[in-house]
Amino acid sequence: MAEHPTPSSAALRALAERGFIEQVSDFAGLDSALAAGMVTFYIGYDPTAPSLHVGNLVTMMGMRLLQKHGHRPIIVLGSGTARIGDPTGRADTRRILEPEQIAAHVEAIRKQFARLIEFDSGQPNDALLFDNAEWLMGLGYIEFLRDVGRHFTVNRMIAAKTYRDRLEAELPLSFLEFNYQLVQAYDFHWLYRNRGCTLQAGGADQWGNMIAGVELIRRIRADAEHAETEPDQAQPDQAHCLTFPLLTTADGSKMGKTAKGAVWLDPEQVSAFDYYQFWINCDDVVVAKALRTFTDVPIEQITELAGRRQGRELNEAKALLAFEATRLVHGDEAAEQARRGTTQAFGRGEDWSALPLVELALASISLLDLVVHEQIAGFKSKRDARERIKSGAVKLEGEPATDPAEMIDPSRGGPEGLRVQIGPKKRLRVRLTGA
Repeated sequence: MAEHPTPSSAALRALAERGFIEQVSDFAGLDSALAAGMVTFYIGYDPTAPSLHVGNLVTMMGMRLLQKHGHRPIIVLGSGTARIGDPTGRADTRRILEPEQIAAHVEAIRKQFARLIEFDSGQPNDALLFDNAEWLMGLGYIEFLRDVGRHFTVNRMIAAKTYRDRLEAELPLSFLEFNYQLVQAYDFHWLYRNRGCTLQAGGADQWGNMIAGVELIRRIRADAEHAETEPDQAQPDQAHCLTFPLLTTADGSKMGKTAKGAVWLDPEQVSAFDYYQFWINCDDVVVAKALRTFTDVPIEQITELAGRRQGRELNEAKALLAFEATRLVHGDEAAEQARRGTTQAFGRGEDWSALPLVELALASISLLDLVVHEQIAGFKSKRDARERIKSGAVKLEGEPATDPAEMIDPSRGGPEGLRVQIGPKKRLRVRLTGA
């Protein structure tokens, strides 16, 4: 992360305190703009999945912080760019989704911003939400090449890390993917011209695409001013871009992945209980960073907690992180339920009523099939599950269950369901409802 001078604007100062600043196209210029009044900024999200995940949450929390300091967010759900596929950080070509699937993803993702971002509070900086298909789908190809493509050189584009990495590794790079940078740059230009948006923010891996947008705006504006005797006073000020660091684990990998895949924000895909478990089990070394990034806990309190590196105090810091992070995404009631469920699951009490309940429409199921069922996903494979069951890693109602062929039917368990423990960290209730 680059060193920057102390910001004069409250917004940039808050971003710096919480570790959100990676790169800025013009630090002094952006700082001055943020100090002068409300800045309209945007962050884009391609709807390539039916939910956002913890990786997206870094930019969402950065957006939240900027809005809290009086600036106006624009959220762009890119159903237009999703038809191309962002090659950033990928060694293969992204699968192109059908338009109907993209549209379904857009509708699902819209709802996930409401807990973190203000839309209809009546304030001037209420968030706006657009789909870039609004301006991209009507573009003519020749028009786009003439008005946008002419401002880019292939020499400069292939120097960008996204493209350079692919080419140096001799991996395929389709012409479709090669155009992604131009299309994202056009998004910024369209918002700059039509919505007064002067700042694009995003993850550090988007730097090349974002700088392309700043340069496109500058070049088109220079062309317009050169062609006119009077400068266009209606155009907004200089455009900027700002990237947030990618939060990584102790081994350097992106935070937000588990053995089961991405940690989704949609409670239908990752329950509040499992979301809480993700945070309470995070690496010790990232607790303070995660508190700054994923919660609203005051900086002073985080600084005090940062010194807690072991034992009970570290566990208390993790519990605070888990509760506050879960509360923001899932709400107060779900966070409290997850906290209570965690106490029940890993304490010594007999009450498991707050733990996740999985209901299966089955008349019976073997223990082996149960622990690998897609709604439980206790182990990676049946082979792994069979060995772990035999070693005593699975308990039913607190007692070891070591026979993979043991059959489970609806009579097992009490009114609250069958209590299942898988390994040292997974606790849940299971209820079979019959075929």
